[in-house]
Amino acid sequence: MKEVKVETKLTVIDSIDALSLEDKQLMLKAIEARKKAYAPYSNFQVGAAIKLDNEVVLEGSNQENAAYPSGLCAERVVIFYAGANYPDNKILKLFISATPVNRESETPIPPCGSCRQSIAEYEIKQDLPIEIYFMGAKGQIYKSDSLKNLLPFMFDKASL
Repeated sequence: MKEVKVETKLTVIDSIDALSLEDKQLMLKAIEARKKAYAPYSNFQVGAAIKLDNEVVLEGSNQENAAYPSGLCAERVVIFYAGANYPDNKILKLFISATPVNRESETPIPPCGSCRQSIAEYEIKQDLPIEIYFMGAKGQIYKSDSLKNLLPFMFDKASL
């Protein structure tokens, strides 16, 4: 029997004010998108903003549905929109803010497994890492230079 050691590397940023001006503005867009979430069932709001290589910034929020699991997470809303409307552009950065409605989480909340797999598809497709920044409603921000830090064993076309 053999062991496989998996390491991950994230950067911890103390607060939104410690981000560069551009990154702060992008996280603020994710926060504003979070406030537009339609989350009457989970009462958990998520907002996401992405920056494309053509400087376009897109936003999305989670959208729930009584016929669960017909809703969609914020990350997939915005990434699928980018893929449908900007198919030739690369996603450079993804910013996420998530929190329960009844309290402002200070814990950085990463993308769920389904979102990680969707982000992986685009990172592989564009052959360029996507910087991912995630936070709660306030407090620390975690930054990953690539989805590979959040999903080290990616399922991709080579797996088929």
